[in-house]
Amino acid sequence: MNKVILIGNITADPEIRTTTTGITVATFTVAVSRPYVNQMGERETDFIRCVAFRRLAENIGRFLRKGSKVAVDGSLQTRSYDGQDGTRRYVTEVICNNVEFLDTRSAREDRPYPSQPYQEPYGHQPSGPKSGLGFGDLRNESQPESNDDFFDSDLDIDLSEDDLPF
Repeated sequence: MNKVILIGNITADPEIRTTTTGITVATFTVAVSRPYVNQMGERETDFIRCVAFRRLAENIGRFLRKGSKVAVDGSLQTRSYDGQDGTRRYVTEVICNNVEFLDTRSAREDRPYPSQPYQEPYGHQPSGPKSGLGFGDLRNESQPESNDDFFDSDLDIDLSEDDLPF
């Protein structure tokens, strides 16, 4: 089983790009504090590179900024490439399946946006899941098109017993 769950803060504004085939890709780094202190009495932090695709990447570019607190669920991937100097280089990163916003809505609104926020591709209508709690549960799946506000507080949630973890 290859499963990674991280909770931490984004270290810089996510980098959003589009592949030649039109797939949106978001890359960002999450700072995760270790649960213990070292011999010097300091808490150490790991900086973990994360990658998301498609709708999830678009929503990350739209709503997350440096300092955003997130929960990331995904799988660990190691890949390699040949550098310009001819040496083999290795990259380990988390491929995101889900990303949840853990900041309150007011904390997100207080954080400054970058000078050029992510823009939707021409003709693309924003859509996505909604949460009445003020944070988004974003999944790397196709979402039905909707013109509703992403953070609509009047959300009716339809749950079955299969959806509950207990």
